[in-house]
Amino acid sequence: MEPTPEQSPHHAYPDHWEADVVLRDGGTARIRPITTDDAERLVSFYEQVSDESKYYRFFAPYPRLSDRDVHRFTHHDYVDRVGLAVTIGGEFIGTVRYDRINEQGRPASAPADEAEVAFLVQDAHQGRGVASALLEHIAAVARERGIRRFAAEVLPANTKMIKVFRDAGYTQQRSFEDGSVHLTLDLEPTEKSLAVQRGREQRAEARSVQRLLAPGSVAVIGTGRTPGGVGRTVLRNLLAAGFTGRTYAVNRAFDEGLTTLDGVPAHRSLGEIDERVDLAVIAVPAHRVPEAVADCGEHGVQGLVVLSAGYAERGSAGRELQRELVRQARSYGMRIIGPNAFGIINTAESVRLNASLAPESPARGRIGLFTQSGAIGIALLSGLHRRGAGLSSFISAGNRADVSGNDFLQYSFEDPDTDVALLYLESLGNPRKFTRLARRTAAVKPVVVVKGARHSGTNPPGHAVPVSRIPDATVSALMRQAGVIRVDTVTEMVDAGLLLADQPLPAGPRVAILGNSESLGLLTYDACLAEGLRPRPPIDLTTAASPQDFRDALAEALADGTCDAVIVTAIPWVGENGNAETGDGEVLAAALRGAAAGGPAKPVAVVHVEIGGLAEALAAASSTAAPRTRPTTLAGRPATTAGTTAPGAPATTGTPPASPTTDTTATTSTAPTTDTTRPTAATPTPDTPSATTPTTPGRIPAYPAAERAVRAMAEAVKYAQWRRQAAAPGKVPEFLDDTIDEPGTAALIDTLLGPAPDPRGRPLAHDEVRELLGRYGIPVRPTLPAPDAEAAVAAAARLGYPVALKTTAPHLRHRADLGGVRLDLPDEEALRRAYGELTDLLGKPAELLPVVQAMAPRGVDTVVRASIDAAAGAILSFGLAGAPSELLGDTAHRLVPATDRDAAELIRSIKAAPVLFGWRGSAPVDTAALEELLLRLSRLVDDHPEVVSVALEPVVVAPQGITVLGASVRLAPPPPRGDLGPRRLPNY
Repeated sequence: MEPTPEQSPHHAYPDHWEADVVLRDGGTARIRPITTDDAERLVSFYEQVSDESKYYRFFAPYPRLSDRDVHRFTHHDYVDRVGLAVTIGGEFIGTVRYDRINEQGRPASAPADEAEVAFLVQDAHQGRGVASALLEHIAAVARERGIRRFAAEVLPANTKMIKVFRDAGYTQQRSFEDGSVHLTLDLEPTEKSLAVQRGREQRAEARSVQRLLAPGSVAVIGTGRTPGGVGRTVLRNLLAAGFTGRTYAVNRAFDEGLTTLDGVPAHRSLGEIDERVDLAVIAVPAHRVPEAVADCGEHGVQGLVVLSAGYAERGSAGRELQRELVRQARSYGMRIIGPNAFGIINTAESVRLNASLAPESPARGRIGLFTQSGAIGIALLSGLHRRGAGLSSFISAGNRADVSGNDFLQYSFEDPDTDVALLYLESLGNPRKFTRLARRTAAVKPVVVVKGARHSGTNPPGHAVPVSRIPDATVSALMRQAGVIRVDTVTEMVDAGLLLADQPLPAGPRVAILGNSESLGLLTYDACLAEGLRPRPPIDLTTAASPQDFRDALAEALADGTCDAVIVTAIPWVGENGNAETGDGEVLAAALRGAAAGGPAKPVAVVHVEIGGLAEALAAASSTAAPRTRPTTLAGRPATTAGTTAPGAPATTGTPPASPTTDTTATTSTAPTTDTTRPTAATPTPDTPSATTPTTPGRIPAYPAAERAVRAMAEAVKYAQWRRQAAAPGKVPEFLDDTIDEPGTAALIDTLLGPAPDPRGRPLAHDEVRELLGRYGIPVRPTLPAPDAEAAVAAAARLGYPVALKTTAPHLRHRADLGGVRLDLPDEEALRRAYGELTDLLGKPAELLPVVQAMAPRGVDTVVRASIDAAAGAILSFGLAGAPSELLGDTAHRLVPATDRDAAELIRSIKAAPVLFGWRGSAPVDTAALEELLLRLSRLVDDHPEVVSVALEPVVVAPQGITVLGASVRLAPPPPRGDLGPRRLPNY
């Protein structure tokens, strides 16, 4: 909204304060600054507020606003006086304003840093979280304008407003004065206020998706009059699935006499329907969508599924149409799936919704599926159906203009019917938020992701999101850090999803292999080794093995305390008449299920070759399973039951969990008993859904190839290990010594950037780098320039022999193999000789830019980096210097701030890590000092976002201590941190 001429030109309309937000009930609203054009809206809004709410606002009867009031409440300078409004359909439903005041409580200007704040919310919209959202946004505005505290006077009877302030999480003081409660809020964000904000965000966004997936009524707009077409197909699928709500067919082209279509009421517009419709599926050409959206908004529709194409996938003009579609829908409080979507499915018995183009509704199951591609969605639905797997929910988001994978994670986190979340993503609109949500969700249920468009460097057509500069390998590492199971193909996603949905997580990497084919067993054994598992020698039951033999062998393997998982391999066995039995898979399936049901909770997978009906029989146990019985806690959330282990929850046995990289030896060969007292990695916190649910013996996943079964099992092992570690996360050390000078560093950065910093940033000189890093306890060994031999000798005399002579020209930097580095020069003679050889071989000193540096203790050369990606945030990286990291890409990454556990894992997760720990008899190096360096660098970039890039290369790690020989730092104005601001929906 543009400012009017009456507004001060020095304080233009702050359009960056505008935001779409999701309210507590899942509906959306728009927050924006109030302008002089809002006089009529303000008066209309006030007339709809009850007398009681007016009394609470003004402490006296106040039936109407005077002209002076209206002028005051609509004229702001956007600095000392600010007003924000929450709107739906263009009309106000709530307002907030602040006025800057001095110590005496009178109007003031900067540098006064306190403001009086007051709220008013329409009674019909109270309880939707309107005031809480307004407080977040007005607090952010106030901080931007230099205000540090809010003061508020609230009547004691106004308990709702007192609760809004109390629950916000800000540091506050309360007193009772002159019959009212006086509140003072410190607006500096705290851990509690951020946690409150994110908790509200999670509940609101989860509710917004739940409203889409569980509507009480659905209207299909654009239903064709004749069979065929998109709209008619969706209507047919809704009816075939047995949707439990009311269904309506809507098309403005219907004849006036048409009252029903396919047995459901037919209408020409939503206005003809005598009830409010919850969900509208729009299947009309793109140019008619705005009319349909307006009709939906005016008649109270809660959400939209837009199947229509012709938007951002068609180019810039279509992208603008898409943005306008989102703006229009949100202005009415509606969320959108699409456009260009394939549809949504909810198999819950109380809903049975198939508002999609999928010809057959999937069976009911425990897997939630989100995809940004209709074609991939079709493939996944088909693949899951063939494997006998059921779904809890399905969303195909198309261009993902509004509802995204982040929203799906919010919903999956709370959904009691979903045990595993599968996501096919082609772009990440908010990677910081995705990793945060994925980490929280993965702590209670597996999250499996396939990332498409990994190497194109651009977003797929229709996806208007920030493009990250970080390579795909880094994205994968950061996902792993967040507990996400990252796989490469949709086939691998289905394979992993099947295992995780119906089997407990393994307690370690030890795998028993048994079957009736020695060759297939050996293939499985080799595959286990390739995936980093610890396979036991395969048990060959011979081709004469009967289903009972399989049952006995599986029962014995499950009872064996030296294994954590079992893979069964099966080929057709020889029957009594000597012929191969290829079609009696049901008998073998029953035997395997019986053994699994009677043994300890360990994951079982089956590899089969040409055994008819086996996969189907193994899958039939739960492909249409009803929801498992879930006891609830006092909070109404699912609780665990002693003696049971859920799919996707770590198995608890008497054998301690083993690391994938550490073999363990069991102390007993008898079956361990289930430990129901020891908390597992799945132990939920009081504020999260239970990580485990009781289950009965169900399906066993079957795979047509050993490699696929083993890969799925390996992913389960790594995820289980992550879950165990996530139960006791590391800590970010405080470094409570005098080696970190945070205030001094901030002052130094301000000086180095200057009053008008270049947005592109500036690299620091060597001495500036040493000073900056030294303030965080990271000493950099000094180097002195050597423009000629005499300068080199003088530098060496100052530093002390032995010294190193190095070129710093970009094309020779860190290239000892080209002769640009001469080490261990013991005296002046050796230094002069090396200087002459260097210049004779490589060029003039002015080209080489040689420097002299004192020698460091011998050790392993490593490289440590930190950088800020605009999309993903601050990233800490580590690798060995030279070929391992530069040529082979052997580099590990973690998000900042890194914990002590992150630092330890970082240096151990590269393939060349054994070099640091005494490989081939060499002395182990000081990894503790290296971990401390990583943590100090993480702390630096976390404390000071102006430090956008740091490279420490090389860092020599000796048996005792480390030495940073080279360092570079770049400073720049900090990029915006949307994840720390008030809640808002993204605008793509």
